[in-house]
Amino acid sequence: MLTLPILPMKKKLNCIGVLTSGGDAPGMNAAIRAVVRYSYAQKCTVKGILRGYSGILERKLIELGPSSVANIIQRGGTILKTDRCEAFFRKSTREKAAKNLIKEGIEGLVVIGGDGSFTGAHLLENETGFPVIGIPGTIDNDIALTDDTIGFDTAVNTAIQAIDRIRDTASSHDRIFLVEVMGHSSGFIATQVAIGGGAETVILPEKLHERKEPKDYIKNICETIDRGVSRGKTSSIIVVAEGPKPGLSSRISENLSKRGYPSRVCILGHTQRGGSPTAHDRVLASFLGTSAVAYLLAGNSNSMVGVQNNEIALVPFDQVIGHKKKIPSELLVLAQILAS
Repeated sequence: MLTLPILPMKKKLNCIGVLTSGGDAPGMNAAIRAVVRYSYAQKCTVKGILRGYSGILERKLIELGPSSVANIIQRGGTILKTDRCEAFFRKSTREKAAKNLIKEGIEGLVVIGGDGSFTGAHLLENETGFPVIGIPGTIDNDIALTDDTIGFDTAVNTAIQAIDRIRDTASSHDRIFLVEVMGHSSGFIATQVAIGGGAETVILPEKLHERKEPKDYIKNICETIDRGVSRGKTSSIIVVAEGPKPGLSSRISENLSKRGYPSRVCILGHTQRGGSPTAHDRVLASFLGTSAVAYLLAGNSNSMVGVQNNEIALVPFDQVIGHKKKIPSELLVLAQILAS
């Protein structure tokens, strides 16, 4: 069970802003709820910023109070909407953003998002001095120096539920299924889904960088299928992370067919982003949202609140940004052992 940091309030803030940026993740609403309710418990008001950093520039804000975040903890997506603000890459834009926040009476900012969102937050504070705290919200779970991110558990469970259903039809027709999950440059979802869903093998974007094309996997996949057949298996599930180049699963399926292994492709896509967050993600988001406000009020900023060894940790942005978390090698070994 996570434990909350006990921090003295060193900085009196009258108003905090909160926004969600980048890709949405189940549990973001739970984090917003925690930010609002803990802030009010500390006599601090909250303004919600609509559509991420774009909302700061356009001054699209709403007042958030304890009652306005009622009944959102179970909802997927984000009530504040989200956006990828290309304009925020410009220094002049960030200077304008800081001025707009001050005009709105906001004295500290909580940013819920991933690596790109944290980059914007880091630059904003470095250049203007405006205090920002980040909360890791991404289904990919690829943020450095935090063991967990909001939305990851829900995305994994959504994919596993789909695989359980696909396995029924795969078994009925003695078929091979390639199930593609999200993961442009990170294979955390694919690895967990492969282990939890009992997949025969898993293909990761991290490994694609080591090999040139999916054809390099075909021999290993065929051998895995053959081993299963020798033990009496009549169907196989292969989990594929989408990878950086679209159409990976289809290319693998074509290569398998050429070798006499016809298969079906099922792309789960954005279904993994939506839906009601799991209890795990709701609790995680609640702890991180509360901790973000607590750290701001204690005078900390330019950092992310994350989870390390089941404890809330404050990590400076410059140690997080640009450092992708790597999949532990023992997880990959376990996936292979359990599939054999």
